[in-house]
Amino acid sequence: MSGKVPQRSPQLGHLSSRVRNVLRGPRPEAVPVLLGRACALVGLLDVAAGVFPRFRHSRMHAIAEVLPGATGPFAAALSLSAGVLLLLLAHGLKRGKRRAWRAAVVLLPAGAVAQFTYRHSVIGVLISLALLAPLLRHRDQFAALPDPRSRWRALANFVLMGAGSLALGLVIVSAHPKTLVGDPSLADRITHVLYGLFGFEGPVDYQGTTSWTVAFSLGALGLLTAITTIYLAFRPEHPAAALTEDDEARLRALLAKHGGRDSLGHFALRRDKAVVFSPSGKAAVTYRVVSGVMLASGDPIGDVEAWPGAIERFMDEARAHSWTPAVMGCSETGAEVWTRETGLDALELGDEAVVDVPDFSLTGRAMRNVRQMVKRIERAGYETRVRRVRDLGETELERIRQAAEDWRGTDTERGFSMALGRVGDPSDGDCLIATAHKAEDEPGPYGDLKAILHFVPWGTDGVSLDLMRRDRAADPGMNELLIVAALQAAPKFDIARVSLNFAMFRSALARGEKIGAGPVLRAWRGLLVFLSRWFQIESLYKFNAKFQPRWEPRFVVYRASADLPRLGLAAMQAEGFVNMALPLPRFLRRRTAAPRPCAHRVAERVAERDVQAA
Repeated sequence: MSGKVPQRSPQLGHLSSRVRNVLRGPRPEAVPVLLGRACALVGLLDVAAGVFPRFRHSRMHAIAEVLPGATGPFAAALSLSAGVLLLLLAHGLKRGKRRAWRAAVVLLPAGAVAQFTYRHSVIGVLISLALLAPLLRHRDQFAALPDPRSRWRALANFVLMGAGSLALGLVIVSAHPKTLVGDPSLADRITHVLYGLFGFEGPVDYQGTTSWTVAFSLGALGLLTAITTIYLAFRPEHPAAALTEDDEARLRALLAKHGGRDSLGHFALRRDKAVVFSPSGKAAVTYRVVSGVMLASGDPIGDVEAWPGAIERFMDEARAHSWTPAVMGCSETGAEVWTRETGLDALELGDEAVVDVPDFSLTGRAMRNVRQMVKRIERAGYETRVRRVRDLGETELERIRQAAEDWRGTDTERGFSMALGRVGDPSDGDCLIATAHKAEDEPGPYGDLKAILHFVPWGTDGVSLDLMRRDRAADPGMNELLIVAALQAAPKFDIARVSLNFAMFRSALARGEKIGAGPVLRAWRGLLVFLSRWFQIESLYKFNAKFQPRWEPRFVVYRASADLPRLGLAAMQAEGFVNMALPLPRFLRRRTAAPRPCAHRVAERVAERDVQAA
């Protein structure tokens, strides 16, 4: 007897697979994001329920009443506090932070107990447990370590939370127009909010029990600001990244062998960076963490064959802290290795201007403007000197350091990917300094010094431009004068190549101004020109182009397109264009920028490693 096996229809099979997926729940790696969004939604509803009286009588509030933290319509202050706390926790939960998970695990059962105690709400308890269950089940997804931080976060929290509490307090005070007595002015309302944040009664009065609701809500905001500030002030510190003496010695040993490959290699020695080494110790990646972005710059340091090991360590560190990995300004080879080893994407960011010293000359029509400017400045009585840092005396070096700091155009030291962050350190003896001088009847505070250019080593036969500073009272053209002086003096120091500034979006600017450029390209160029008013995009490109360089493309490596806005903000913070934190006092900035007294120890450790390697 023969029979046929019944075949299920494709539609039923597809439906059953969807049912299994629903019953199985979300993928474990997606749980932090989903729970973070849920906490943010609950927090917003709780804040709305605590602030707006109309919301407390709407249909939406029927849902908000049974959510964690909303302990009844009479508890507006508790609802407001719980909502703000959930909003603060939401971002940490999305990033899988362990401490955010612990706080949520405590807050959700507390909300469930409050629901059952004050309202006898079984639904509220079930919703709390529904959010708590995936937190406990997928607790291994919330293992991210804390971010680097310092005591300044407490002061920043006080300022930001205070400003937010003041704004939200004004909304609370003004959200009850029907029970408001009289017509208080804006100054009276602000005074009432300030008094209420400290637990005192202000000049604004209400009919009925509204005054109690407003008072408790303002008091809750003030208490929340105080508690979070105290917590941030007294919690254990996780200091920001900094190179140790041993890290710097190992990096210098790698640069001595492989530093000629990347012009940005020496900038890895910035002492506000951290470093991860490959298992073999033959390669390293330096980085800084900015707003949750683990930002590396340039190519990995060391042997190309050992790059994958260093990159793997970098990605492991990013996963351990739930940081967003990114690389700024790597070369084409570096971008290929990063994308191949990590699955990240790469995007061309701009071009680096490199001048080959043997090919440089002031003759010819293309160099006419530079030639005329240099000759005009020389006739005005300026002279130039190009020397290694080790050939300068300590007195002159100190004068150059002070001039470089005082001539800085902003309070913040700019630069990250192409800036060393110090001048004249004894451990940087191979760096090149070009200075412009002009004798005057009444010397300034720095004598006849008028401008400074600082170059860092690029292997044994190259240098990379680090900083350009000049006296604002000096004649224009100081930078052109010193770059020409450095290029002309380069053969004396066995220098064959000089890396100048990095020009962002150089190719778009160059193609957009040509005849026949399309409307999209012209519009993109127009936007870049507009942004150049603040970020020196077009001016750097035109300045570099004066010296007829060859252009080397540089890339940004990123995880997903959605990360690009966050990456751009982090990069601008790192480069000093955007300052999201409270700046240190000026006397502290000078102290931290001073040369290390232990620079000779670094040199000794490099020598010891060379002997051991031999």
